[in-house]
Amino acid sequence: MHSIIIHHHLYQPPREDPWLEVVPTEPSAAPDHDWNTRINRECYARLAVAEAHLRDRRAATRDPDARAGIARVVNLYAWCSFDVGATLCEWLDAEAPDTMRAMQEGDAASVRRWGHGNAIAAPYHHVILPLASPRERTTEIRWGIRDFRRRFHREPEGMWLPECAADEDTLDAVAKEGIAFTILAPYQVRGHDGSGMPVRWRGASGRTLAIVPYDGSLAGDVAFGGLLRDAPALAQRLMPHRNASDQPADRCTTLATDGETFGHHHKSGDSTLTEALSMVVQQSSSRVTNSASLVVMYPPTSDVQLVSPSAWSCAHGVERWRGNCGCRLDGSKPPAQQWRGPLRAALERLSHHSHEVFEREGRELFQDDPWEVRDRYGDVIALDGEALEQFAKRALRDDASARQVQRARELLELERATMRTFTSCAWFFDEVERIEVRQVLRYAARSIELSGHASRLMPEFVQWLTPATSGAPNAGSASELFVREAMPHRDATVGAAAGAIACAAVGIATARIATFDVTVRPHTALPNAPWHVALVHRRTGAARSFVGHVHGTGPGLTVDLAETEAELGETHCINVHEFPEEIARRLLRPMALSDGALLDVVGPKR
Repeated sequence: MHSIIIHHHLYQPPREDPWLEVVPTEPSAAPDHDWNTRINRECYARLAVAEAHLRDRRAATRDPDARAGIARVVNLYAWCSFDVGATLCEWLDAEAPDTMRAMQEGDAASVRRWGHGNAIAAPYHHVILPLASPRERTTEIRWGIRDFRRRFHREPEGMWLPECAADEDTLDAVAKEGIAFTILAPYQVRGHDGSGMPVRWRGASGRTLAIVPYDGSLAGDVAFGGLLRDAPALAQRLMPHRNASDQPADRCTTLATDGETFGHHHKSGDSTLTEALSMVVQQSSSRVTNSASLVVMYPPTSDVQLVSPSAWSCAHGVERWRGNCGCRLDGSKPPAQQWRGPLRAALERLSHHSHEVFEREGRELFQDDPWEVRDRYGDVIALDGEALEQFAKRALRDDASARQVQRARELLELERATMRTFTSCAWFFDEVERIEVRQVLRYAARSIELSGHASRLMPEFVQWLTPATSGAPNAGSASELFVREAMPHRDATVGAAAGAIACAAVGIATARIATFDVTVRPHTALPNAPWHVALVHRRTGAARSFVGHVHGTGPGLTVDLAETEAELGETHCINVHEFPEEIARRLLRPMALSDGALLDVVGPKR
């Protein structure tokens, strides 16, 4: 029997503003609001309702419609193996729940069909596990498993490794957590027979892990060639091979590639894939399945050696994420990625400080070992509000004060922000001044803030980043990018407070702004009295209150804001463009319809 597996690696980095927990406008994603929205429209949502024109050869002789082709809509998540990054899932939960639901329904359908689900787990953040410390590696794996369990209501059997980056310690850590298999490139393992069937890795500890090698040539032609323009050609590449005696042999063709290939990188790629699969399933010698089912049906018996370290997108082990190895997108230019090493060094130095703060303060607050508490945080990390507060209370000593509960939540968020600074795409591309680098630097700034040592650490971190430059004349550095676009120049709470007061002044109800729960009321019953606003951060529980007066309208709208009425006019004067984006939209929308001011103030319309 010839088995066929299609695996989609679905992932987007955390794009949220670390202080507001919402994705800001990304102009490069136009006409959409941001890249998550655009890729969901072009790919993730389409994979749930992939449409193909299928030919029914049995009816073709008697039914003209069959000869012409019948349109059929298919949820490809029910037929294709996939992993979906937890940071993407967080966004899908809030912004595209239908897509998330289609993934869950597709996985459930595959369990009913094959006895094993299409979905496999992934580390929570898209980090290069061989470059992570043992403790960080373990937490990423455990958080990924816990998040998978909560979303798909079952235990994961397999785990996708970001960039397929693997070494001996990584595979051992994955196997230790009860994972049965992973998927790797064929050139990452030595000793397999080329059949594509599962093989076995055995570590020094004695633990084992099944590896399903994907078809590297096929993946390359799908991702970078023209194969997604030709459904019959794709079907032919997926069809069974024959051995020298032309007798059937157990083989498997696994096509593993970025899920964004189907619809985002290649328009209508989802339809081409659906048509190709419809041709394949008509062949009696082939069966479409998933990796979990394959590993159970054909337990690996031959041992292989891992090329350690290795990855699917770097020819130099894992150097792409820490050095100027020459791997880049624009091959016409000489390698100039010497910024990668200093960027990682600066972030590692910052992470050591963050972990020291977490461990020192955590030992005084938590009942259990702080690192065990951090691992358990994976059960609720994708939630907010009451769930996070209850988690912190359960983790603390019985006599903990409200301030200690808040600090415990801040410490756990310190770890979350710190771990996000190692998102792999910050090192993947050619230039240091890209949105991917900017985003991890924003999480670095949030980490510094939550550590409680911002006044000292901010300037030190800027110095640590200075060597992270391409070296080209007039080239920018990571330190300049940090100061210009990552380091907070205004407290996000202030902008949210001003936005809430402005909304109240014009009669717009706002119970929540970004990640803040808000309550707004007149400060007194007197005419022209200032407004009072109270805000609670849903992730940390930090509470603050302000009073403010509203002046002007439209793009000239401002709010005088202070913590007490006596300070009004002496502290903050907040313009509408400093409000959280969605609030600015709501306030400016009527005028925007007439003169386009909205676009000038807050970017492309969502």
